[in-house]
Amino acid sequence: MEGAGMSTVRAYVGLGANLGDARAQVEAAFEALAATPGVQGARRSSLYRSAPVDAGGPDYVNAVAAIDTTLAPRDLLRVLQAIEARFGRERPYPNAPRTLDLDLLLHGDTRLADPKLTLPHPRLHLRAFVLQPLAELVPALVVPGLGPLAGLLPAVAGQAIERLSDRP
Repeated sequence: MEGAGMSTVRAYVGLGANLGDARAQVEAAFEALAATPGVQGARRSSLYRSAPVDAGGPDYVNAVAAIDTTLAPRDLLRVLQAIEARFGRERPYPNAPRTLDLDLLLHGDTRLADPKLTLPHPRLHLRAFVLQPLAELVPALVVPGLGPLAGLLPAVAGQAIERLSDRP
């Protein structure tokens, strides 16, 4: 793994699902992420309900996890994709409804753009279902290349999002 010997970094992962028991799947995926070797100090935002963006299907249940990890970005992405596969994630077409969606949003201050991974996540600043849970976890967060989180929230104020539960 490329992360061997790497120091601990704070990363943020978006969790979402809109097929099956979406709430249970998001909660179980968080537990799977928290139990991953190289991940510690995991905590999760409240759960939120939001309508699909640029797609059809049922509403999503979303959350954001803050983790401390020794995994390098691409290694963490592979872990997230493996968890998605365990939960039956299929990719029949872009923005298809899904049993589980795990997005690496931020990995420390890493800025990266390659065909498999872009950091910060390229649509992070366009999605209330990402920004609101992030703001709940870390109100003073500064997103590399985009600035303070508080400055990004007004642009998504018109997107419908409903808080379902307090964080565990």
